[in-house]
Amino acid sequence: MSNVAIFKQQGAVTTTGKRELSDFAKTLATSSTTRRIQTNTNGTFKRIVNGEQIGNAVRGEINVIILHALPKVSRSFYKEKYNPDSAPTLPNCWSNLGDKPEAAASDKQHSNCADCPQNIKGSGENGGRACRYQRRISVLVEGDPSGDVYQFNVPAKSLFGKGTGNVHPFESYIKFLLANGESPDNVVTNISYDINADSMELLFTPLRNINDDEYNMVVEAQARPETKMYTTITVAQADKVNKLPPAAKAEAPAKVTRVEEPEDEAIEEPVKRQSKKVEPAPKAKQNLADVVSAWSEDE
Repeated sequence: MSNVAIFKQQGAVTTTGKRELSDFAKTLATSSTTRRIQTNTNGTFKRIVNGEQIGNAVRGEINVIILHALPKVSRSFYKEKYNPDSAPTLPNCWSNLGDKPEAAASDKQHSNCADCPQNIKGSGENGGRACRYQRRISVLVEGDPSGDVYQFNVPAKSLFGKGTGNVHPFESYIKFLLANGESPDNVVTNISYDINADSMELLFTPLRNINDDEYNMVVEAQARPETKMYTTITVAQADKVNKLPPAAKAEAPAKVTRVEEPEDEAIEEPVKRQSKKVEPAPKAKQNLADVVSAWSEDE
């Protein structure tokens, strides 16, 4: 709290001391301030408030408490490549639950995500899909007495795969916690950069259970509207970007940037394939070649 006097009249005295912010004031504060933690290719984390960096970057790792996440992985699509020198825009199309475009998307690519041309293998760079998976979660930062809630965007390459011990990519991490009887909002989670990866990838590790003071902060934070809001709005919306992306054009599309954290490549969500019944080869034919089914995955 600031010690600077803001009132013209300083004589008023209350018997109860400084009053807490009312629900009305908290609603106004929520509508005017958005916060997120940005990941960067140089291995740092930055706090971004209304699109501007606050304080110094933190290198290597941070500790957070996960407050909320949607039940399914989201999707986000930009027509243009990331360009840090151009004005940021909203995504062309996105889906919170990965099933159909959101109503707010200005350039919907299809009526549903499963049949969308941007969901076809090879539609994006390096043979991947142009529409990328991602997770937007709400978190508290360990040791932050303000109790401010931040949006954290988990990029595609940090979502899927298998963990080792108690260190996992995000989707595997949540399953690991639940399988061991732990709730993500009852655990301090360490988020670190994978120093063995060739590109920017994050790892998630349970650090410890939260204490009583942290539990009270979690309960209070989960009652705030921004805690759920951060999991459904895009990073661009969290930075209060309102500019729409250019519509599809046959030639010379305008150069714009996206404000989602840059990724080198897209990655595929693992899909379980049903085993096929193997029919015996006809006896009349000899020297048949073996049929080999290979898994394919985007890098």
